[in-house]
Amino acid sequence: MIQVENLVKTFDGFRALDGADFHVKKGAIYGLVGPNGAGKSTLIRHLTGIYKQDEGSVLIDGEPVFENPAVKEIAYIPDDLFYFAQADTMEMKKFYEGIYPNFDAGLFEKIREAFPSIDTKQTIRRLSKGMQKQVAFWLAISARPQILILDEPVDGLDPVMRRQIWSLILQDVTEHGTTVLVSSHNLRELEDVCDHVGIMNHGKIIIERSLSELQSSICKIQAAFQAEMPKLPKDLEVLHMSTTGRVHTMIVRGEPKQIKEQFTVLNPMLMDVLPLSLEEIFIYEMERKGYGVYD
Repeated sequence: MIQVENLVKTFDGFRALDGADFHVKKGAIYGLVGPNGAGKSTLIRHLTGIYKQDEGSVLIDGEPVFENPAVKEIAYIPDDLFYFAQADTMEMKKFYEGIYPNFDAGLFEKIREAFPSIDTKQTIRRLSKGMQKQVAFWLAISARPQILILDEPVDGLDPVMRRQIWSLILQDVTEHGTTVLVSSHNLRELEDVCDHVGIMNHGKIIIERSLSELQSSICKIQAAFQAEMPKLPKDLEVLHMSTTGRVHTMIVRGEPKQIKEQFTVLNPMLMDVLPLSLEEIFIYEMERKGYGVYD
């Protein structure tokens, strides 16, 4: 559905996007992660047609996005929200109805109870940050977009409302096949909702896979040996290693079953193969790129 090829964008000599390739399938929930300054927000602004690329292509359903309203059935919730100065929720609802042809007023009323703390006659800018986010989701979901783009979507929301928001989004994906792109630093939360992940660094997507493929391509091995740890096989790609007493902990790239077989030959006293969380995968992948925690 979303296809970005060799995307380049430069600002005053700084290459914010450096040949980025990016692909999101219809109906996917795609998590876009990366360190600060990786180019995530710049990429999103190309997807929404705010920026025009210097090089490359940005396509939705095979059509270029920039200055092409026909493919912009997109609802975008940025990290910094904007509303008209004196607008309340009902006035913004009328505004959305004029922009989004598929705006569902019935759905708007149906999910009103999901946001019980919102005073719809109160000027939105006078609401708390968390309540403003709730209004943004209420309007965006009611707009029935084909693509929902979220930048740090649940920042500032309490745990109950976070779960409420994700429940509404997942229901919308299930019932209507909405494509969701989420950019967030909360990797633990993304792991619960995303089916595809892209890791971005220095203006490029360095890894793009389904979450299941990503988690099955790297694992943690904890092993202890009778004496010193024997020499590891040359083809074993160890991303990180630490030792506590006799226990050696290694982050290894590869298929877990095959890695276990390689370690079994070394006759360990004990051995355990553990899956990695998305947050751990991100930390170790970025460490290889020189972005890590230093003593």
